[in-house]
Amino acid sequence: MKALVLGLVAALAASATYAEARPHGRSRADAAQVLAPLEKAATDCFAETVMANPGAMNFARAGQWYRAAGVIGFLCRPEVDAMTAAHDRLFGPGSGTRYFKSGYAKHLDRTLAERLQPLLERKAVASAEPPADRAAPGEVEQH
Repeated sequence: MKALVLGLVAALAASATYAEARPHGRSRADAAQVLAPLEKAATDCFAETVMANPGAMNFARAGQWYRAAGVIGFLCRPEVDAMTAAHDRLFGPGSGTRYFKSGYAKHLDRTLAERLQPLLERKAVASAEPPADRAAPGEVEQH
């Protein structure tokens, strides 16, 4: 009897989790269409504010993108709140916060790395002067 009750509880828990993962009355494509611009707005906010904050840029240079975003996270609160609220409407209460802390956090980490890493790499500076070890044509080296 005890095994039957535990099995029933496990089945209910699994079905509740599955129900939360499905959009309420919408297809996955519809949900993605609603969430995509909200995710982009949040990600754009994080990228722009990380670049503008020296402390966040220190974490970014170290490859700690999620920590870099955490330094300035409160500045992107309106965008994050809009994204999590839409997720809650689509997938059920509390799902937006779970998504933000898991799936979106991984997405944010990758996206910030892709966007900001090229800006952090040192670029060679062009110079009009010839290298010191080569003399210009026609010049004679002096010893």
